[in-house]
Amino acid sequence: MSDIEQFRIETRAWLEANCPPSMRARVVEESDHFWGGRTPAFASDDQKIWFERMAERGWTVPRWPAEYGGAALPEQEAAVLREEMHALGCRLPLSSMGIWMLSHALFRYGTPEQKQRFLPDIAKGRIRWAQGYSEPGAGSDLVSLQCRAEDRGDHWLVNGQKIWTSYADKADWIFCLVRTDPADRYRGISVLMMDMRTPGISTRPIRLISGASPFCETFFDDVKVPKDQLLGELNRGWDVAKHILLHERETIGELLGGSDYQALGTALAEHWGPIHDPILRARVALFDVDALAFAAMSEKFAEKAKAGRAHPAQASMMKYASSELGKARYELIMAVAGSEGLVRNAAANGSPADPRQWLRSKGYSIEGGTSEVQLNVIAKRILDLPAA
Repeated sequence: MSDIEQFRIETRAWLEANCPPSMRARVVEESDHFWGGRTPAFASDDQKIWFERMAERGWTVPRWPAEYGGAALPEQEAAVLREEMHALGCRLPLSSMGIWMLSHALFRYGTPEQKQRFLPDIAKGRIRWAQGYSEPGAGSDLVSLQCRAEDRGDHWLVNGQKIWTSYADKADWIFCLVRTDPADRYRGISVLMMDMRTPGISTRPIRLISGASPFCETFFDDVKVPKDQLLGELNRGWDVAKHILLHERETIGELLGGSDYQALGTALAEHWGPIHDPILRARVALFDVDALAFAAMSEKFAEKAKAGRAHPAQASMMKYASSELGKARYELIMAVAGSEGLVRNAAANGSPADPRQWLRSKGYSIEGGTSEVQLNVIAKRILDLPAA
């Protein structure tokens, strides 16, 4: 028996013994995710047990070095862990923008002191992060941002506003794009990390059509930020921001349409039985083919990334495809559900139909970069099409 086969057997046995049955159920509500933070809120004892057991093994971030809270697993073993968690239906023990986005920039651009200060707390769920990129006048066109940071000698003084800052009202820290050189529109941008308890920072939730308020307006009024909370080089924040966006789009792609995507036809048949309308049945079948093709594309891109051969614009392909798949999935679910799709709490009763998720899915093609922007990137960077 090979070492990897032995690891798979041991991993499967550990997961079966340590993942509570309730943590193997389909995610339905926002509270089904555990986001960590200074004052963590667990939805249940099982959620707390599952998180603590995984964090103790370093399996919230299995590939990270042990010094930063990880398990230092080789890629092949980390892949086995993902496969076995998926096979058993295990939920993620920790959902974290710190893991999905900021950590990549910290590993690449952070100082040794910044890595030691922030990474272990991210891995152990002790700090919850928000992202401050978009502004009322600067969405996908981030070079137009106006939130400014003035050099005041021993600190930065930040003034401005961000919008669509996911869960900023619940976050402990925020990483922000700020303008540090007003004279240079493209290179005069830096990244600052700020404690949300700092005087002058305030948030206001934005209520969405789904009824939820995950997004916020965030305001900075004479906020003093220590100099050592600059991430990367001064006025080279666009390099850091693009690195984070690359991983954000990859993560969105994986969450909305990756290899863990349950076949839609299977999910619908389990609840409602066979679909008798031939046209609707064909649409569902075509969707499942597209989802499988996307999963294959994701695996291909992952292999290229590990080999150092990934195209920088591949993340835009993943993000665009997954956003459109995510929207199409909920459109089909609602079409099959009929009147049941109008029941607001249907998902809580085991139905695949959830009008709140359908409404929420409309934002998939906006967040993390609009589908229109992703298509422009693909056209320019991959297809080498001329600019319009």
